Amino acid sequence: MDLNQIQKKKNIIFNRFFGWFLINILIVFMINNILNLSFKVPPAQDLFLKNNYLSLLPISLYFLALFSSFFISIKFHEKPYKWDAEKLHNFNVYFIRSCFWSILLIGSVDVTIAFMRVEEVSNLIFDDYLVKALKKPSFVCTYIHIPLLFFGFVIGYFTRTLGFTWLALMIVCAELIIVITRFVFSYEQSFMGDLVRYWYAGLFLFASAYTLYEDGHVRVDVFYTNLKLKTKALVNTLGSVLLGVSTCLAIIFVGFNGKQAIINSPILNFEITQTVSVGMFIKYQMAAFLGVFAITMLIQFISYYFTSLSSYGENLKKMKES
Repeated sequence: MDLNQIQKKKNIIFNRFFGWFLINILIVFMINNILNLSFKVPPAQDLFLKNNYLSLLPISLYFLALFSSFFISIKFHEKPYKWDAEKLHNFNVYFIRSCFWSILLIGSVDVTIAFMRVEEVSNLIFDDYLVKALKKPSFVCTYIHIPLLFFGFVIGYFTRTLGFTWLALMIVCAELIIVITRFVFSYEQSFMGDLVRYWYAGLFLFASAYTLYEDGHVRVDVFYTNLKLKTKALVNTLGSVLLGVSTCLAIIFVGFNGKQAIINSPILNFEITQTVSVGMFIKYQMAAFLGVFAITMLIQFISYYFTSLSSYGENLKKMKES
């Protein structure tokens, strides 16, 4: 093996290590977030700030992320970069598809419950205990939303459609119902607008990562269009890391950093829009949508990073051959 081949192998291992290290750090950060909020496990910095040895658990997970990234980069160094990109993209597609099914189910069920609360239909169907329970966000979120969330992920596993079309159709139907009930029957309630905003937020934030995969985001092509293919691949590689990954990491760190963080706080408190039970109990989920957006975009940017590296290598090889 000559020096060029050794250097090429080193570059492949480093590039693959960098991409998978970001993915593994994301996984560990989210696990530590759950451990800290649900099981009171102190964060890693408490080992140095408060001499709390329980912080060794999150620290050990970060070392595990480092080791697993190194293991992947060594074991699969002969795989093309497209292999990494495809693995990450396929997982992202499943995750996004499952999220779409989840909000479709939760939105449909929650708007029905909100209608029964407002029109007092629940009093005719359920006993007093359940009627009162359905007015409590903590009960609805724990015993109705969470099971529907898991059911959405089960449906996402057995289906192959992303669900963009179905959700967009449901948004149109929801808007149409608002128009008809407002102008024909002079009837409108806040939960009707809540449902549209809920599905709109999911549609745009969840679809963003897949739009990146299809290269459908708006971009300024004044300089990019005239670049060589090799240069375009290099620009995409650097841009995906310096602009895309860094932005997503900032959102994730700010949104999930502690109990009072902008994403954690609404989720922990089952935050809702209204002070009275006249709307849907979904505001806390819309805060979580921002986290889903950042996570899926980060995964897709790293997939895009591997795709761009593959394109750069292929065009560089063609230039040398010609």
